[in-house]
Amino acid sequence: MALKFEILKRIGKTRLGILHTKHGDVHTPAFMPVGTCGTVKAMMPESVAATGAEILLGNTYHLMLRPGADLVEKMGGLHKFMNWEKPILTDSGGFQVMSLTGLRKLKEEGVTFRSHVDGKKFFLSPEESMKIQHKLDSNITMCLDECTPFPASYEQAQKSMQMSMRWARRSRDAFIDRDGYGIFGIQQGSVFKDLRDESAEKLKAIGFDGYAIGGLAVGEGQEKMFEVLDYAPMSLPDDKPRYLMGVGRPDDIVGAVLRGVDMFDCVMPTRSGRTAQAFTRFGAINIKNARHREDPRPLEEGCDCPLCKNYTRAYIHHLQKCNEILAVMLLTWHNIRYYQRLMQGLREAIANDSLEAFCQQFYADQAKGDIEEI
Repeated sequence: MALKFEILKRIGKTRLGILHTKHGDVHTPAFMPVGTCGTVKAMMPESVAATGAEILLGNTYHLMLRPGADLVEKMGGLHKFMNWEKPILTDSGGFQVMSLTGLRKLKEEGVTFRSHVDGKKFFLSPEESMKIQHKLDSNITMCLDECTPFPASYEQAQKSMQMSMRWARRSRDAFIDRDGYGIFGIQQGSVFKDLRDESAEKLKAIGFDGYAIGGLAVGEGQEKMFEVLDYAPMSLPDDKPRYLMGVGRPDDIVGAVLRGVDMFDCVMPTRSGRTAQAFTRFGAINIKNARHREDPRPLEEGCDCPLCKNYTRAYIHHLQKCNEILAVMLLTWHNIRYYQRLMQGLREAIANDSLEAFCQQFYADQAKGDIEEI
């Protein structure tokens, strides 16, 4: 195994760790901004690094369509192509392909699908996904799986999980081991504990550098997700990183960290930045609301991002009303910085034995809500 994961401290199920890769270290718990097409939307890579992000997520499906894995490889790999020197994790493309209802055909060998861009036909198998991610030069490669939809019957979830485990074996066999790189398996099983346990046992028998929890945040709601997370991480190896895919809102992340998860990704901070939503200590706010029109305060007191240090709510409200792209850029920067500050706070709280107090303050602030008085 070519990735090294150190667990520095534990409080209950929560862990403080460092994941070592060829392109640098990732301190966990960690949040990965999503760079779908080799870019985090509305952000320069240098700006993303300035938020404190230590690792990005790239998307195999989108990059294989445009510009193509061969071109990225020719340009020196994704790190060089997009000017990001830090670690990169790429998803396998499975989630996007599985969501192409009516445009794909699933078989044991893999999935045939038509591009949403130009209708061109492609075939993605575990072996092909590994080949593409190798060309992208991903530090963390994800095995190809089928993301089980929700709701699903027990029989549907079982059949889907078992095929994903066969694909996991094929993915691991096709992965090329090298120093500073690794491959993660993905646990499936929907909301059924015995299926999650079976999936974990099959993945452990194959052996991976890390383990993801897939098939959540697909419509089951936070309560059900937390029910699964009460047991799912514990069935995975204790000495490897655990990655909850596609999660989530700040309170989702805090709850998952308390349940033993180390890594997260989600489009929420960037997508929200494009829709006038900002995450703050006191919850999410919509900067388009009229109450911000004459508000001279920063978006969030104490935040060190360029938006909060240099601009007022009134100005960002004005930019949004005028559909100015600067609003998207600044809100995205703030949101990613908020997520990184949240992760930094969690890491420091674990290190300082103040996790309980940190979480109490987090939930109290979120419940209080944004103060409207100027």
